[in-house]
Amino acid sequence: MIVMGVVNVTPDSFSDGGEYFSHAKAVAHGIELFAQGAQMVDVGGESTRPFADTVSEDEELRRVVPVVRVLSQYGFVSVDTRHEKVAEKSVENGAKLINDISGTLAPVAARCNVPWVAMHMKGNPKTMQLSPTYEDVVEEVLNFLRLKIEEALSMGVPKVIVDPGIGFGKTALHNLQLLKSIGRFRELGCAVLVGTSRKGFLSKLSVADKTPPPPKDREDHQLAVEAWCALNEVSIVRVHDVKKTVLLLELHDKAELAYREQEAKRKQQKFNQPSPS
Repeated sequence: MIVMGVVNVTPDSFSDGGEYFSHAKAVAHGIELFAQGAQMVDVGGESTRPFADTVSEDEELRRVVPVVRVLSQYGFVSVDTRHEKVAEKSVENGAKLINDISGTLAPVAARCNVPWVAMHMKGNPKTMQLSPTYEDVVEEVLNFLRLKIEEALSMGVPKVIVDPGIGFGKTALHNLQLLKSIGRFRELGCAVLVGTSRKGFLSKLSVADKTPPPPKDREDHQLAVEAWCALNEVSIVRVHDVKKTVLLLELHDKAELAYREQEAKRKQQKFNQPSPS
């Protein structure tokens, strides 16, 4: 499973409160995430938390492109945006993936010849958490993404990655239903990305938490979700705490390897047993 680290070049991110808003701090954080084991770093310049205000395209360009330009010298960089010009300029400056919460930038990905993340969101950040309802959240999100895949491939997008959009127009129950069925998203024939890091629904998972923990204190809950994702063969997890996630996945990989070796040995022993006369 690929670990995607997060760099928020915003003054109002729900997860870090603008800790990496300056260019120098954003670049230093991205370099640190690569050093901790992130295989890719996702750079965004607009907070898409519930009820967030829209950022102008010019301001987002100012925030994002210089950071992308530097970090692309250190590793694989994706741009987290829903604006066409920001996506294009980021690719021109080294981004190799468009992570698109709006599900509208497939034409840009096709023109730039880069992979595209198609995410499901009901509404927009300003409205998405105003009583979201579904008859069957899993089926509705699957059908939405299936259509987006077909559209993108017909446009010439080289690779589509799907994201069910945990926390984007979903209640806590919807999020849990999607996670429970996350293995089904592999039926779409694309890599699956899951981004739940530090999100609010995580604070509701433990009955022991009388007071919901702030975003940075939700990492224990997050690691449980990431373990579930690994068991269900999710392709990419988008996280803030790269170091802990990498350690978790190393343990998972070692355990899986040990299991496979044990199974291979058991089958070989069974094969070598003499057949009854």
